[in-house]
Amino acid sequence: MIWYLFLFSFIVCQINFVKPTEKKLSFDMVWKGKSVGTLYATQKNIDSKTYYQSSTNIQIKFIKTFDINYEYDVVFDNQILQTAHVDINYNGNNHAQANTKRKNNEYQVTKDGKLENTFKETVQYSTISMYFEEPINIKRCYSEQEGDFNTIAHLGDHKYKKVNTSGRESFFHYKNGKLEKAIIDGGIVSFEMVLKK
Repeated sequence: MIWYLFLFSFIVCQINFVKPTEKKLSFDMVWKGKSVGTLYATQKNIDSKTYYQSSTNIQIKFIKTFDINYEYDVVFDNQILQTAHVDINYNGNNHAQANTKRKNNEYQVTKDGKLENTFKETVQYSTISMYFEEPINIKRCYSEQEGDFNTIAHLGDHKYKKVNTSGRESFFHYKNGKLEKAIIDGGIVSFEMVLKK
């Protein structure tokens, strides 16, 4: 009996001291064949929570110079989105801010400080998730920036098309479950994201 109690205590202690796992990725942001910036992304798992962060810095010359910065902070708990915060800055000025928060089994989406939308559909996969896991058998993802759902179509050979509610198409290419390259329709300009090795 004492042996079983000791074994049980040992297993419980091992579970409680599991180290967090962390993945870091970086992508070159390419425009017209030139690297114009970098996207850094991190996924950290601690207990039941998964924390995502990404930071994208882009500088392009298109009539004039644009410094664009995107910051994402996203938290999932038991594979369900809890919060998402997106900040977008152009030339050092706040351009847009979007927040999603789950409260009482409902999501509240605010943009630039104003309540924009509420919905009840549970979010289990979002745009930032696409950097870390191939969307096998997933047909939709939540856009933290837009506060709505994008469609995902499998094109075969580990290639996917993501379409936002404005009809902009982005393409994602995976190899061995890892995102290798993406072509992002950013509206005025399109970028290519290429995984740094």
